[in-house]
Amino acid sequence: MRIRGKVIRYGDDINTDVIFPGRYLAITEPEEMAKHAMEDLDKDFLKKVKERSIIVAGKNFGCGSSREQAVICLKYAGIRAIVARSFARIFFRNAINQGIPVVELEDTSRIEDGEEIEIDLDEGTVKNLTKGEDYRFKPPPDFIRKIIDSGGLLNYTKERTNR
Repeated sequence: MRIRGKVIRYGDDINTDVIFPGRYLAITEPEEMAKHAMEDLDKDFLKKVKERSIIVAGKNFGCGSSREQAVICLKYAGIRAIVARSFARIFFRNAINQGIPVVELEDTSRIEDGEEIEIDLDEGTVKNLTKGEDYRFKPPPDFIRKIIDSGGLLNYTKERTNR
């Protein structure tokens, strides 16, 4: 699976409370959740995501509470993948469960805001198409790629039980 898009760049320790603010936890419709994605961190996020679909960040992305809404709001806002130096464990799993590819890349500092990249989950590469550079990561295991390919754990489970 390959994902190509332009980058929205963030730093370290992006907390689930700024990804999806707690004051909106009563919202249950994913499309409504998306309207509040990143609003406390980046007021222009929804404008940016119209042209850019991949978040690249530093370490500890998705730290804080275990709210699944943080992943859902990003997905429905239009984020197709997240590349970070590291992820909070529960955020990482929530992303996979929602079908959003998450890539741990040892050094994300070479990838800048607005650059175009292509992620190849099978090969374990991130190609910076703007700079002509390649970066390697450990590809996810087959079962994780199958969950992502299915659009998330719920779809994957339905596909497997409806054979």
